[in-house]
Amino acid sequence: MAAFAEGTPCWVDASLPDVEAGKRFYGELFEWTFGDSAGPEYGGYTQAYCEGRNVAALAPKPDGRMPTVWNVYLAAKDARATAARIRAAGGQVIMDPMPVGPYGSVALAADPGGAVFGLWEPGTHHGFERHGESFSYCWTELYTRDRDAVDTFYAQVFGYVPQDRDDAGIEYRTWSPPGAKPGPDTAIVGRSVITDAFPEAMPAHFLAYFAVPDCDRSVATLRRLGGRVSADPFDTPYGRVAVVADNQGAAFALLSEAV
Repeated sequence: MAAFAEGTPCWVDASLPDVEAGKRFYGELFEWTFGDSAGPEYGGYTQAYCEGRNVAALAPKPDGRMPTVWNVYLAAKDARATAARIRAAGGQVIMDPMPVGPYGSVALAADPGGAVFGLWEPGTHHGFERHGESFSYCWTELYTRDRDAVDTFYAQVFGYVPQDRDDAGIEYRTWSPPGAKPGPDTAIVGRSVITDAFPEAMPAHFLAYFAVPDCDRSVATLRRLGGRVSADPFDTPYGRVAVVADNQGAAFALLSEAV
């Protein structure tokens, strides 16, 4: 399996109050199946699969005060070196790199705007076995109020190459890996600005997208399962999108590609 390039989203997991409820919810919404819990030494981490390939994981929140969220992890060849670059560029390392058995090393960080993301340095676990296909991760966007600071930060830490877009009057930037020609064919992360159109209390955050065959149908299923819809399905140049949350409050987005 080819390694994910430095700074590429390579894994997602959901921190939930109730993993068993999460398994029922995502099992029906995305047709996921689940492996056995990794055990208390790994925090009860449970991997999700689609057609036999891993797509994500669910984990119990170790502390009820922690947010219920989908976490996005960026690939790091050397997590300690990346953590040092994060600090030097004005970010914060929330959890220093630590080994997770033979699977790899993990760290948590925040950019200068406050958006939290993970780092994953692979061992035996390289990240997604399935992504960009139905019922798997397909995209992530960073929402921030500190545009200039975070643009500089991610360029310094990961060497992202930007391309600015102005779709429907919304300021938007995509980032491609170092050395790539910037554009939709190489973009790995999107950056959007939190404007007055968003709730004042909305924090900076990464939003993970999951591909689905029919966005409207998935939204209907999500509602039936007790999920919440923040933005009803709408059309974009890239497909039909909805912003939603599961029945425990973890936010994510759905995308059915344009045909």
